[in-house]
Amino acid sequence: MAVAKDLLQMDLYALLGIEEKAADKEVKKAYRQKALSCHPDKNPDNPRAAELFHQLSQALEVLTDAAARIKKLRHQKDKNLLELGLKHMWYLEARERQAQAHGSEEEEESRSTRTLEQEIERLREEGSRQLEEQQRLIQEQIRQEREQRLRGKAENPEGRGTPKLKLKWKCKKEDESKGGYSRDILLQLFQKYGEVLNLVLSSKKAGTAVVEFATVKAAELAVQNEVGLVDNPLKISWLEGRPPAVGDPSHPGLSQGSVLSERDYESLVMMRMRQAAERQQLIAQMQQEDAVGQPT
Repeated sequence: MAVAKDLLQMDLYALLGIEEKAADKEVKKAYRQKALSCHPDKNPDNPRAAELFHQLSQALEVLTDAAARIKKLRHQKDKNLLELGLKHMWYLEARERQAQAHGSEEEEESRSTRTLEQEIERLREEGSRQLEEQQRLIQEQIRQEREQRLRGKAENPEGRGTPKLKLKWKCKKEDESKGGYSRDILLQLFQKYGEVLNLVLSSKKAGTAVVEFATVKAAELAVQNEVGLVDNPLKISWLEGRPPAVGDPSHPGLSQGSVLSERDYESLVMMRMRQAAERQQLIAQMQQEDAVGQPT
């Protein structure tokens, strides 16, 4: 029996109003009831009555014919398998999209990690360069101070001793602030002119101290330029190692050349002061960058 292809697409059991497990007897009974109610002679006003009656007849033949019934069931099974395959395909595509999205997140996280590591490495290299620069400045300062000592020895061939200055300022004996001058403050005032070998405040006489320089030039600059605190100025005088005056007959070689040397030395002092300020700025910058690079 040839079965129409479109009929295989229909739910024949629903068409007859029976369950799929219905026996042949129940199928035939349902057909008779449906056929009587759908017969074209009884439904002259329904243009689809003939078509429906024909479908009922074919449904009866299919459901009561074993071979056709098996074909129908196989077609239904293939349809179910197709639906199952489509669902499985959709599930696999969803899993693939999820995996791609997760991979993108991991890639972005990996890229961020690499960027952070590169920034940490850059800061580390920058800190190393700044440390090397700081060490270079310190070595340069040591070299200059060594040159100053050698220059001091050359300026003092007669062995008059290291230059020493006497400092005096107004200070009452019971004044605990010592007139505003502590040892640290005095060191800050005089170290900018050159290396200070020693500084001693008198314990017997208030308002008196002695400062010892490594070079004569540093002591000369201090005598010429330092005034101390505005509200309590210093009186500075030579205590030992004072160089001879320009034009002194006993030192004919000390003339205009010494004045030029003093100017050069003033430039050197100013350069050292600038280097010290730059070094402090570098240290502050390194500390700030180290704080930024610390893990939170």
